[in-house]
Amino acid sequence: MATATSELVFSPRANHNFSRILSELKRSNLSITNRLRSIREDADFVAEVAAAFSRPLIANERCGSWYIPPERKAGSAYFKSTDGHTGQWRFSTRRLNLQLLSIIGECDGCIIVDSTRRGKRMPDALSKTVPIWCCVLNHVLFPDKPAFQKLYTPPNAVSQSEHSQIESRIPEHVASLKALGINLDALREQLKKPLRPIWVTQESQLVPTDQIFDDFHPIICCTSSRRVLGGEMSEGGYIQGAGDDTENWALGLTPLIFWRHADALLSTPEPELSELVRSLVSQQVADINAMSPKQVAPYLFVGSLPLTAPSSPSTCTVTIYSKTTDPNTWVKSPLLMEVGVGKHKLASRNLRIALPNINDFVRRFLERTHDSTSAKDPEMNSSEPRRILIACETGKDISVGVALALLCQNFDSDGNFDPHPRTSSHTKNDIRVKLSRIMTSFPEANPSRATLQSVNSFLMG
Repeated sequence: MATATSELVFSPRANHNFSRILSELKRSNLSITNRLRSIREDADFVAEVAAAFSRPLIANERCGSWYIPPERKAGSAYFKSTDGHTGQWRFSTRRLNLQLLSIIGECDGCIIVDSTRRGKRMPDALSKTVPIWCCVLNHVLFPDKPAFQKLYTPPNAVSQSEHSQIESRIPEHVASLKALGINLDALREQLKKPLRPIWVTQESQLVPTDQIFDDFHPIICCTSSRRVLGGEMSEGGYIQGAGDDTENWALGLTPLIFWRHADALLSTPEPELSELVRSLVSQQVADINAMSPKQVAPYLFVGSLPLTAPSSPSTCTVTIYSKTTDPNTWVKSPLLMEVGVGKHKLASRNLRIALPNINDFVRRFLERTHDSTSAKDPEMNSSEPRRILIACETGKDISVGVALALLCQNFDSDGNFDPHPRTSSHTKNDIRVKLSRIMTSFPEANPSRATLQSVNSFLMG
């Protein structure tokens, strides 16, 4: 007689081995090889979407850039899924994404590319954050046209109840955008029609069109990855949202390095792939880190280390290093300050202590050079404009926080040097307005929450 399944008994050791085997299978399925192949497969779909709609591709960072070859990427956006999470439904006054408007106006829309983890149809960034952004901008840019101000969300991802709750918050988001004092007339010059989101996934039927939409600019929200409802092991190696969580698998590989060496990476056996990735990353670090200084205000620039351009007598340079150093050693010359604040969160905390010293150093430079004839300083070249250059390792975090503090403390609302030292503390709204101007000038900036907390502590006392 055959043995029934209920009569089978496995030893504890057998159960342990079975669990270990399952874990190893899952880990092998989530290999770098499978991730890169999945990215390439999804990138082919993105290319089909671009061909079908004839609009430029915008990567929603950080994930979106994995699915777009650099030569085809028209720009970057920064729409956070957390802003669209249930109960949040935020409009970010820090990440305004206004850099997209000129592209949208010139090309009659754009395609925003993102991905999401296993099981989800589309990321909250595309299903809710982008629709909120479109709706708020339509309210502000077309205040006399109520027909342009409707909120659109995908019914297969957002319930009617959630849609109504999001809609109820639009007025407060509109007020927060207006409070920033942005030049709306300049934005209206870029857009003649309202923005309207349209959603595309791998389940969509793509019909090639070069249609010009008469009533709106289409914001095509493209979810690059195919939806996987079961486990990855059932998909033959395909991984939904393979380009996400890169800190856990990429070994320093970036979209730029991947696309430069895609054929080599995809043809290398898995046992040799990690070594190849590390080699490519080490070769490209200097190239990728090199970033020309970005102007974020009339006198203020931010950049990444190491600085390659020679210093100018008209430039005050403050460099922020990831090692901790004695504040008494920071000032190297009247034009150079090298500040050592440590790494990561420690750096942001130490920044709170360093900001008064940095501000005093920069203010002395500004006061010394305030006389355009430079009579007090013969080394100043009066033919060159004054510049303040703040540099950190990435050029996007601590340097941006320092620039924000200097902008608030030393410059008026038009960005001109204020010779009268600020005696009263700043309000959160003052700081928010100045930050929005920096982020509009430099959308790639990414000051951490800890950095901004240190700046707020310094400015608000």
